[in-house]
Amino acid sequence: MSRREEQLKSFGRLLDIMDELREKCPWDQKQTIESLRKLTIEEVYELGDAILRNNLDEVKKESGDLLLHIIFYAKIGSELNSFDIGDVIDNLTDKLVYRHPHVFGDTQVESALEVEQNWEALKLKEKGRGRRVLEGVPDALPALVKANRIQEKARGVGFDWENKEQVWDKVKEELAEFEIEVAANDSKNMENELGDLIFSVVNAARLYDIDPESALERTNQKFIRRFNYLEEQTLLKGRSLHSMSLAEMDIYWEEAKRGEKRV
Repeated sequence: MSRREEQLKSFGRLLDIMDELREKCPWDQKQTIESLRKLTIEEVYELGDAILRNNLDEVKKESGDLLLHIIFYAKIGSELNSFDIGDVIDNLTDKLVYRHPHVFGDTQVESALEVEQNWEALKLKEKGRGRRVLEGVPDALPALVKANRIQEKARGVGFDWENKEQVWDKVKEELAEFEIEVAANDSKNMENELGDLIFSVVNAARLYDIDPESALERTNQKFIRRFNYLEEQTLLKGRSLHSMSLAEMDIYWEEAKRGEKRV
């Protein structure tokens, strides 16, 4: 049996198990598309966390959890006589073939950017006249992720900086405008200008092929590690963070930083 045949057999077994769970398990029986939604979001974040930690074993496990949700949605869809897993797969494969004419057709491309631009153009054509470029950005996305996706969509139709280095002038401009509102103590305009500044930094990250969400999460985890070290060292000496000066805390903070560099 070839590996592809083994994979198809595994997929078929999963479908059979889903059928049985839906028939015999009280918890699985009561689930709806709506009830699964928040759980699916949680699974996506868990997969993202495993990717950030470069834990391939966890990526495998979390990918399986996410696949379960896709199978679950398809099962419910079949019960509603709306769609089944075959429809999901056929829709996806048709889309992939249609949006990759440079692979499955005669279109010639020279770069990944051209592929993205073709993808967006074909997507708009696929959706029909009246479709807008940014309509495909979900409203429910977290703001940082949404900013990045908006910029990617705009780039897909050619609305982007000619040279990525130009973005730094924009970042400096937005920082200067934010500082003006800080000096004026105008809280409303401070929020507006800070939003513009963050948006411009996200733009810079995109241009330098950095995922801003991943970058920020790595910094979050770094801060947690260092702060935990600071707190642990404080407790070992029988002291409380509340009783320490910032200068005293900074000693342990710097120790944590040096410890990371030695690893």
